[in-house]
Amino acid sequence: MSGMKEYIEQADDELLPRLVIDAFRRIVVHYGYWFAQVEHQLGMEKAMNVEQEVWDASIGNQLKRLGKTFGFPVENGIPAVIRNMPKADLIDLLEKLGINWLANDGIWFQAVEKTYGMNDAKRCNDTCWTRYSPFEAERIKQLLELPDDGGIPALKKALAFRMYALINKQSIEDVDDNCIIFRMNECRVQAARKRRGLDDYPCKSVGNVEYPYFARAVDKRIVTECIGCPPDEHPEDWFCAWRFTIKT
Repeated sequence: MSGMKEYIEQADDELLPRLVIDAFRRIVVHYGYWFAQVEHQLGMEKAMNVEQEVWDASIGNQLKRLGKTFGFPVENGIPAVIRNMPKADLIDLLEKLGINWLANDGIWFQAVEKTYGMNDAKRCNDTCWTRYSPFEAERIKQLLELPDDGGIPALKKALAFRMYALINKQSIEDVDDNCIIFRMNECRVQAARKRRGLDDYPCKSVGNVEYPYFARAVDKRIVTECIGCPPDEHPEDWFCAWRFTIKT
């Protein structure tokens, strides 16, 4: 009787590297399923609280083992090669990560659309943002140590640290102490469509999920209003605009 480990030991040099990459994939997906089920069973707020504890422990374990394998030191949970990068290089890296994030989102959308059609792709996309937007807001609040009742000042900061902010040009107009108007002046997705001579992608349905969920996660008192978003007509200097008001 042979041990199951022999199958791995007998694998060829082509399969083993692919298996390593697939192991990373399984870790990511398993992590996501855990989060999804905790959110389903216990609710989003409890899931995000648990995820914070899980992430700190999980990433620490994984980086420690990978550091030993690949020979890189880890300092306070961050690989030294990243911690010691010059500021300009870190900002460039963040931009590249933002592009990868957006590409990942687009690949998912197109894969569903190709097989099941636009309606199902938009439905999946919109639902995804009901989960991702509050999660992103919570991560930013933790990183910046923003209070739960930080109001409009907290929202302005949080909007500047979204993944979208790394790759798109956006601006904020201060209406008064309790209200701002946020404009997406340059959108990577819409600009690419424009270069190809295509109409704007009608993203209003997802925007009506993305922005209210994000704002409420920053401060539950904030109300979101769409000023304009494709397929709405809009001026040349912005693609979408949103009004955020805090109810006092």
